[in-house]
Amino acid sequence: MAPPVSASRFLDALRDEGLTVVEVGDWRTHNRNHKGPWGPVHGVMIHHTVTRGTANTVRLCRDGHSTLPGPLCHGVIAKDGTVHLVGYGRANHAGAGDDDVLRAVIAEQRLPPDNEATTDGNRHFYGFECENLGDGEDPWPKVQLEAIEKAAAALCRVHGWTQRSVIGHLEWQPGKVDPRGFTMASMRKRIAERLR
Repeated sequence: MAPPVSASRFLDALRDEGLTVVEVGDWRTHNRNHKGPWGPVHGVMIHHTVTRGTANTVRLCRDGHSTLPGPLCHGVIAKDGTVHLVGYGRANHAGAGDDDVLRAVIAEQRLPPDNEATTDGNRHFYGFECENLGDGEDPWPKVQLEAIEKAAAALCRVHGWTQRSVIGHLEWQPGKVDPRGFTMASMRKRIAERLR
């Protein structure tokens, strides 16, 4: 069990990992904490946005939309590898997921299949939305994949986690497909190599 790090420590961790970070508005206090607790945190969740254009993507992830208020993540990882911080605290990114998956993340064990949605993931995961159409054809630039690796590794480093604390939305909630276009197994391998 780990309390979330402070917003300042979060920012420092990303920069220490070599990332270019853009702070968007009042990101440090922009959250959904009035809807429930934030923490303990157990891992990092990776998503794709199904959007095109960084400015549009950042705006959507910060503000949300009529049926899902923002922030929709903590950071947006753009095609050019820049991380745009849009919120900190509880964010509408993970939704309900599988409690068996959460237990595996906590124990840093192999993930079981996600077959139920009974556990509040917004409370327990940092979330990064990654700019991509999610159609399996939109490319993932090398610099963007490297930024995903670095962002996840930064939080693993801060908390003393291994790569097994990093999951995709598709591994958490039945019916989700994100991130699409690379495998989480390949991303966890990259993260493990970085953490060495």
